[in-house]
Amino acid sequence: QLQLVESGGGLVQPGGSLRLSCAASGFTVDYYTIGWFRQAPGKEREGVSCFSGRGGIKNYADSVKGRFTISRDNAKNTVYLQMNSLKPEDTAVYTCARGPAWGCPLGAFRYDYWGQGTQVTVSS
Repeated sequence: QLQLVESGGGLVQPGGSLRLSCAASGFTVDYYTIGWFRQAPGKEREGVSCFSGRGGIKNYADSVKGRFTISRDNAKNTVYLQMNSLKPEDTAVYTCARGPAWGCPLGAFRYDYWGQGTQVTVSS
């Protein structure tokens, strides 16, 4: 059964860090691209980062470059999103999704299976 399960969200103060995990089953993350997306209340869903299954390409939205780092553990079939220097505007529900085997798009339409999401709240 194909499944994506996120974990690691929570409440953090501005400037703090969190690491999100996306555990995949039913397929392997070293074949398919995994993308991270976020959606804040009243805002459109935004592509945050992705890690291509083939080629090992990484991509980041301009809003998170230099602060977020995506990584992958093939043995655990899990993709991580390390988020540092968090800002209140990073507050959103973060969701991972399965994308194509090649490429690293940040457009949601390229992704077919989605997790349930994890809440990240950045507030003092």
